[in-house]
Amino acid sequence: MSDHKFIAIEGVIGVGKTTLARLLPPYFPNASVLLEVFEENPFLADFYQNRAQYAFQTQIFFLLSRYHQQHEAVPAALQQGYLVSDYTFAKDELFAWLNLKDDELAMYGRVYAALGDKIPKPDLIVYLQADHEVVMRRIAQRDRPYERDMDPEYIRQLAAAYEAWLSNLQDTAVLILPVNELDFLSQPEDVAYAAAQIKEILAAQAPTRIPADTGMSLPVDGRLPTLQSFHRQLNAALPVDPVTPETNHTTLRRELADLLIHLLNVANHTGVDLEQAYLERMKSVIREP
Repeated sequence: MSDHKFIAIEGVIGVGKTTLARLLPPYFPNASVLLEVFEENPFLADFYQNRAQYAFQTQIFFLLSRYHQQHEAVPAALQQGYLVSDYTFAKDELFAWLNLKDDELAMYGRVYAALGDKIPKPDLIVYLQADHEVVMRRIAQRDRPYERDMDPEYIRQLAAAYEAWLSNLQDTAVLILPVNELDFLSQPEDVAYAAAQIKEILAAQAPTRIPADTGMSLPVDGRLPTLQSFHRQLNAALPVDPVTPETNHTTLRRELADLLIHLLNVANHTGVDLEQAYLERMKSVIREP
């Protein structure tokens, strides 16, 4: 697993993002923490009182603040090791879609488009998921003055927006972590549990790296027999456990053929060039000698 991973904690207001982000770094190599500075937003209290009137000012302030905080801080932290943040830059757009309309949303979109590509994306988003009643209770317990009159329906809308956003996210891994029964502040084992879940996801993301001393390079001929022969040599050169299928050989041949047919059909329907995709993927796995 690389020692330079960006982990972002997400979830609705009051669910425990900052608490977990503060407590996770000891579980990861050379980890630092990046916390959102939301208290500096001068429009936030008014926004909770009157969302329609103060949404645009609140949103633009947050967008610029988050950009200035992450633009340099994220790359610098990742040079040293892991980074754990209690928010993602991308979630700013989610709030905008929820709170802005018409010309304000269009103007916000132009500013966001100019800034968004300059911010590194997380390697993993950890979404803290809790029941509405649990979230409202936690908001009441921390008793921030500007949150006392918060509309409970806004929290419901926010949770729905988060889950719709994450369900369609394709370029970032997501770990959904139910936290109804977790108490990160008073139960250290709950933090350890969360850290273990995160490590498992990150380990699964890491591609297997093939040492250069195998003396092997990618085949130029992309035909299936050549690729199969290449992988047969590759498997022989690496200390991997042999596959021992429990089904008989005839059944296995048929199942593998069905799998290949399905793969080719999916590639054709989606317009994916399988040979190109394969070569790109293998280049990220094999270190050429």
